Amino acid sequence: MPAAAPSEVDRRLPPLAWACAAFAGGVLLNVDRVPPWASAVALFLIAWRLASERAGLRLPGTVARALLALALVAVVLLEFHTVNGLAAGTALLMVMSGLKLLETRARRDQFVMVGTGLSLLLAACLDRQSLARAPLYALEAWLACSALAVIASEGLEVRAALRLAGGALLIAMPLAVLLFLFFPRLPGAFWAIPRGAEATTGLSDTMSPGSIVKLVADYEPAFRVQFVSAAPAPEERYWRGPVLHDFDGHTWRRSSGAFHPRERLQYLGRPYRYRVALEPTHQRWWLALDTPAQSPASNVSLTYDNQLVAAEPVSEPVSFDAVSYLRTRSLEPLSASSRREDTARSRDNPAALALAQTLRQRAGSDAEFVTATLEYLHRGGFVYSLTPEPLGADAIDDFLFNTRTGFCGHYASAFVTLMRGAGIPAHVVTGYLGGEWNPVGGYFVVRQSDAHAWAEVWLEGRGWARIDPTAVVAPERLRRGLLDLLPDALTTRERLLRSSEWLTRLLQQWDAANAWWSDHVVRFDYPAQLDLLGRLGVRSPDVRYLGWAFMLALTLWLAIIAWHIGRAAHPAPPDALSRAYVRLCRKLARIAPARALHQGPLSYAETVRARRPDLALPVRELLERYAHLRYGRADAGAREESIEEFRRAVARLSLPAAAPVNISR
Repeated sequence: MPAAAPSEVDRRLPPLAWACAAFAGGVLLNVDRVPPWASAVALFLIAWRLASERAGLRLPGTVARALLALALVAVVLLEFHTVNGLAAGTALLMVMSGLKLLETRARRDQFVMVGTGLSLLLAACLDRQSLARAPLYALEAWLACSALAVIASEGLEVRAALRLAGGALLIAMPLAVLLFLFFPRLPGAFWAIPRGAEATTGLSDTMSPGSIVKLVADYEPAFRVQFVSAAPAPEERYWRGPVLHDFDGHTWRRSSGAFHPRERLQYLGRPYRYRVALEPTHQRWWLALDTPAQSPASNVSLTYDNQLVAAEPVSEPVSFDAVSYLRTRSLEPLSASSRREDTARSRDNPAALALAQTLRQRAGSDAEFVTATLEYLHRGGFVYSLTPEPLGADAIDDFLFNTRTGFCGHYASAFVTLMRGAGIPAHVVTGYLGGEWNPVGGYFVVRQSDAHAWAEVWLEGRGWARIDPTAVVAPERLRRGLLDLLPDALTTRERLLRSSEWLTRLLQQWDAANAWWSDHVVRFDYPAQLDLLGRLGVRSPDVRYLGWAFMLALTLWLAIIAWHIGRAAHPAPPDALSRAYVRLCRKLARIAPARALHQGPLSYAETVRARRPDLALPVRELLERYAHLRYGRADAGAREESIEEFRRAVARLSLPAAAPVNISR
């Protein structure tokens, strides 16, 4: 056999290289979710195996591989204290599959490595489903399928393998879409895989003065909100998060867990209906506008202090519909347990307590005391800043009488301390304020940098009233975003994005695309499937209708595939001459031997003459005319006329019935 040309060799890669590439792609997809050493070990073992194959080096023996495997398992256990869970399992799969490479010799071993790459792709898909990663997942699937094609048929060129795998994936795409839309989904988390400890994002259930400043530099979205009708004004868009009741003189915390009855409320003003799309926080609270009227889901509780608290942490994107009011009035007095909780005060900050008692003595009522306290903050030389001075042991005293510089957490903490010093129930509320309008998607984006803290005070005859002491120091904070107010809080990259109009527009378009992807793909669940059936005209849909819809769509898809396969097996002739020739061959096949696929017209004429001498003259004349028209030279006009005459001759051809065939020798 002649040697392949150099250019042909250059277009081919050995199957082992394809298997290593598919495995390496899976490793890189998870490189930011496993310890750096795990990715480094896997990539090093890939390089070692390829280098040994190229240079003919000896691979480690069975004993060395066994010892290395035990050592790597021990390191994984030391890192995670378990081999269960997505992160630990992915790290273990990486390093053990890398070791498997050191003993790959047969084709079966190469298939195993490609399967490992697909398993790592699945792990990445389970962990993160963002739109930005979708093309990476598609490329890894394409690479792995190309590797399977090369391993299954050795010698396949790179371009041919990629074309074959891409075509197969495109053919499978409709079925994947049908499975996504109509395969019945189980309610709840289908992939019940423990993820281990996760870092929290956003608000915390504790607050020390100045702690919220850590979120200011975070430009990532916390959630998105789409209102059914008009939205509240910016200064009224308070998004309630954790409510903090316990104070030790320096740090605020959520309630210790004591039960408090929820008071009956009279809702005032117009209701606001909206849809919230929460990003994962790995915390249990859901964010809602001011005072939600009811819980939006069965697994979420509306607490006595108007928090929405879920049974499980928000580890995946969550969407929910809610109704809220901006003003309420309590229809019953504050319970004794709630009063004790929200008037408790520590022994620290004595100067602040003395100031509270002095101001209270001058005020005629609780409402007047609130006004006097706000006036004190307004006229006391206080400054709004993201870089306040550190506070001492009595943090509130130090802030009120020394530094007088702080952020929203400082003012909310000091204000509630003064309220409690006068015996007025009060607590701190943390959450977000405002939101950035996205005209492309028609929703508000509330970012981590919009984090805010304010106070709620109990006033007799009214109930809990929202008081934002930051407003008297920096009133523009209520009407403008924090990053507009303090642009230096942004990083250089984010300042560049916000300074350019077209970059801002591009960022809005990308955010709208992410929102669509998250809402219609990532959050597509069983209720969404039933809603889709309802839009398709199915009344009162349930899981049975999903099954029937899937089977119907699957049957339709299989019919389309069968039709395409049939067309590929019997392609339509491209021109009139070929159509006439095919018609002639079909006529002859009914009374004479059928034309073999490799036979030309003259060879076929000899076959017909040998089996049916009575047809020799008319059939040979027609087949010779076809050969001349197909392969001979003729004027274009004359050729068209001759083709038409050939077509009419084939149509007029009348053949006698099949003659008896003598099979005896």
